[in-house]
Amino acid sequence: MSYYTVFLLLNLLFSSFLHTTYTQNLILPLKYQSLSSITSPQKQPNKLSFHHNVSLTVTLTVGSPPQPVTVVLDTGSELSWLRCKKTPTTPLWFNPLRSTSYKPVPCASSTCKTRTRDFNVPVSCDTRKLCHAIVSYADATSVEGNLAVDTFRFENSGQPVVFGCMDTLSSSNQDEDKKTTGLLGMNRGSLSFVSQMGFPKFSYCISGKDSTGVLLFGDVKVSWLRPLSYTPLVKMSTPLPYYDRVAYTVQLDGVKVGGVVLSLPKSVYVPDHTGAGQTMVDSGTQYTFLLGPVYTALRNEFLKQTKSVLRVYEDSDYVFQGAMDLCYRVDRKRVGLPVLPSVTMMFRGAEMSISGERLLVQVPGLVKGNDQIHCFTFGNSDLLGVEAYIIGHHHQQNMWMEFDLANSRVGLAEVRCDVASKKLGMGI
Repeated sequence: MSYYTVFLLLNLLFSSFLHTTYTQNLILPLKYQSLSSITSPQKQPNKLSFHHNVSLTVTLTVGSPPQPVTVVLDTGSELSWLRCKKTPTTPLWFNPLRSTSYKPVPCASSTCKTRTRDFNVPVSCDTRKLCHAIVSYADATSVEGNLAVDTFRFENSGQPVVFGCMDTLSSSNQDEDKKTTGLLGMNRGSLSFVSQMGFPKFSYCISGKDSTGVLLFGDVKVSWLRPLSYTPLVKMSTPLPYYDRVAYTVQLDGVKVGGVVLSLPKSVYVPDHTGAGQTMVDSGTQYTFLLGPVYTALRNEFLKQTKSVLRVYEDSDYVFQGAMDLCYRVDRKRVGLPVLPSVTMMFRGAEMSISGERLLVQVPGLVKGNDQIHCFTFGNSDLLGVEAYIIGHHHQQNMWMEFDLANSRVGLAEVRCDVASKKLGMGI
């Protein structure tokens, strides 16, 4: 399901609650661990499909009595689902027969008629007149099973959640897939986990240095967190074929390298009449992907500003992860990277500046002579068949990322995420 990447595991062990003006905060520690990738559901008609190369997972319990499950946290998906087996071959899978609170959704239920872009094939009735759903992914992985309701629990509290109890999984990497039970949909759709739980906001902060971080549901007001810069979520009232209206879509206004703003018309960043070209903040994608004209301009400017400090890897047949065609040779004996110009994404009301080691990633196992190969962490959406800008999780490191559903905005601020975790009592 992926190529050469080190995947991010958010092993979320539940902690204490804080009282806030909205609801109780749930604060969770984060750490890195190897895990297989998950891909985004194909968006009809396939213009917004893309690979996920980082899996963010949360461990919680479901059912009565509670069963532990580990699910991918995905802000790009709506429907949550679990791998269900009546006789599980791994303890990570969910056994519906063991839960007295498990209730399958009948075909006649209004829930079965809920419209969501996650269903590539319309829901149907099975032989037992239960609601049957199929979710397909861009790498040809698919899951199918029945919609159901059961209690998703945080420590001693919980509430019923509609989810997919999937008993069939088609995947190219069965061994790695056994490490997770399913997926937790976190977008703004009515069936998403965050919507069903009623959380008005959630935040996360990932450290790029020592693999620590924090995720929390609810509001937090602390003196040490600098004021967030907010960019509004783009509202689209008219249904468009290639536009995902429940994604965390923001407006990208420009990109600059060092102090040089790319000389491009504003229209290149605006979705066209079909909805293609939206900018989505997605927790499931590792790197950032830009539409062809913007990527090409960024690539050329970065090459221009780094020609005296970096040596280009000249191999026209090599493209890292299918969409990243700018790579460099770096001497294995060198400690650290040379000083590089920052790349700043300019949103409406906020900026995200990418610098240092977040700009290049070493390709594991690829060595040419005395050189390691490092690739630029921005990719070309066109090479993946994607007609969207995707802001990846790798470029959100050491940023406080707040998804404010109540006020329809995304907030961000630079912060040392390892320090933030300790200040919030994680003790990592």
